[in-house]
Amino acid sequence: MPDFGLVTIPTHETIPPAEFGRWAEAHGFESVWFGEHTHIPTSRKTPFPLGGELPECYKQFFDPFIALTAAAAVTTKLKVGTSVCLITEHPPITLAKTVSCLDRVSNGRFLFGIGSGWNVEEMADHGVAFKDRWKVTRERVLAMREIWTKEVAEFHGQYVNFDPLWCWPKPVQAGGPPVLIGAMSKWAIKRTAEYGNGWFPLDAGYDLAQGLAELRVEADRRGRSMKEFDLSIITAYGLAGKKGLEARIPELLELGFNRILFLIDATVPEKQWPILERYEKLIGTFR
Repeated sequence: MPDFGLVTIPTHETIPPAEFGRWAEAHGFESVWFGEHTHIPTSRKTPFPLGGELPECYKQFFDPFIALTAAAAVTTKLKVGTSVCLITEHPPITLAKTVSCLDRVSNGRFLFGIGSGWNVEEMADHGVAFKDRWKVTRERVLAMREIWTKEVAEFHGQYVNFDPLWCWPKPVQAGGPPVLIGAMSKWAIKRTAEYGNGWFPLDAGYDLAQGLAELRVEADRRGRSMKEFDLSIITAYGLAGKKGLEARIPELLELGFNRILFLIDATVPEKQWPILERYEKLIGTFR
């Protein structure tokens, strides 16, 4: 049986995170995922990657870790994930502690979806050059794994450097929460095979079959099995094309994805509830 989850942007105008999580668990969803932007520079030099004007909600993101903690606190089985945490916006030592604490308070229910970001000016405000974003991301992930798994951790790289330290608590999940790479490119596949535990692209204009084939090759080259990888896909009624999600979901499962995530627009609750109820009805047909 496939797992189904919900992806959204919590803001001060949307369904509150705790209520969103409580509803999701009660209505058959395996997980909820919240995105991240610490801020948006007003210069708007970097165009919105999906085209058109930047949606208003991008100025209003909740901190995902606080929002996911709220959802985890009122549920018992629901998994909570970032979609995505922008690694370039966090010092690795403090982020390692935040992730560990969320994994602890959720009793091992956290899924660590990560990305590097697309907004050049936003990244620069955090001291990261756009050209270095994935190099920085890689080192920070590797450094966090040292903190999660070692009683005494240290790391010496080009972008992350610290001498032996103590940092607790450690995550509930052995080795730390699974790191899922939320990106779509040939480099995303290589990064997933190198230091990721899973891949979760957007179902929009990317050759997913080719991406999975490349992941098999890269995994084999590194001595890893495809069974090690969590394969999730973000989709929506607006992304499924003329055939609709009823036909698209079996295709995605046949490709090998184990989790289907539905994207919910960040809008007022009276507009979100009907969409959520529509997805609830949809997943009932796959039970």
